[in-house]
Amino acid sequence: MAICFQFQSPLKPITFPSSTTKRVPIFKCKASFSTTTTTELEPVFTSVKSFAPATVANLGPGFDFLGAAVDGLGDFVSLSIDPSVSPGHVTISEISGSSKLSPNPLFNCAGIAAIATMKMLNVRSFGLSLKLEKGLPLGSGLGSSAASAAAAAVAVNELFGAKLGVDQLVLAGLESEAKVSGYHADNIAPAVMGGFVLIKSYDPLELKPLIFPQNQELFFILVSPEFEAPTKKMRAALPAEIGMPHHVWNCSQAGALVASVLEGDVVGLGKALSSDKIVEPKRAPLIPGMEAVKKAAIKAGAFGCTISGAGPTAVAVIDNEEEGKKIGQKMVEAFLEEGHLRSVAMVKKLDRVGARLIEGVPT
Repeated sequence: MAICFQFQSPLKPITFPSSTTKRVPIFKCKASFSTTTTTELEPVFTSVKSFAPATVANLGPGFDFLGAAVDGLGDFVSLSIDPSVSPGHVTISEISGSSKLSPNPLFNCAGIAAIATMKMLNVRSFGLSLKLEKGLPLGSGLGSSAASAAAAAVAVNELFGAKLGVDQLVLAGLESEAKVSGYHADNIAPAVMGGFVLIKSYDPLELKPLIFPQNQELFFILVSPEFEAPTKKMRAALPAEIGMPHHVWNCSQAGALVASVLEGDVVGLGKALSSDKIVEPKRAPLIPGMEAVKKAAIKAGAFGCTISGAGPTAVAVIDNEEEGKKIGQKMVEAFLEEGHLRSVAMVKKLDRVGARLIEGVPT
């Protein structure tokens, strides 16, 4: 695979205006993508710019079936009709924020998702030029590849009149994720849809948004160390089989986590988030200082802490931003003292919107 995962620069915060929260039902579709439209569409924009947020996958006991979107961090994609590009093709003309990504669209998360979306829309007569602006470090455990894929899929869809639903956009992003780290939707689904998302099934793909109450405060404390944790390597560390006691425990805690999200119970959410007995125990030792960071977060007042996705980012939850900043500092100190790793801490809200159009130039 030409796309490599390596921690780069610290996270780059962005300011982005919030939009109307999406409230959607369960989405069902076959776990494959094909042409959705029978007639070729005309573009409604000559160029568009889209954004997709960072995501926290797994959330402790929800390995591969729970994820959440994070506000204020993510990737941008600019897309335009380009007569110099062969019809039905996409070219990546520029990548900023990363020197590690391939400009070949067949080996780039944004390019793969853009091509998949073009196929769904039956785009054959127009060539597209894509610019990718990375706001997320690679291999950080914050859904970097999913953010690129989601932003690209939304950009193509909006350029041609937004004919595809979020379920189809998730499938386009899954095409990209499958080639990078495996067929799992716990990053790409919340990146596209926003909020918390439960993946009920992969075959067929069924997605269930979990609506966290608007009147409740929730803050993610994200602490990212300067350490490489490639998703494929971290998945290889997982056990092939698990015992029944751990299976029962994790299922009960995943259920408790879902209930806490729906009830707006941040304390319960944190407790469930910290409870994984299957995945985290195998991955935490591979990230220097992670176990000490979790203890430091909880001692400082966090309601819970775990590994974000495959890591190395640690994620804790709290209901007060100022307290979150204090907890983040303690986590940074623990990474340095116990893991000998420098890290950066950020306190972010839940992104309730997901991937969206930022601007467009009409045809």
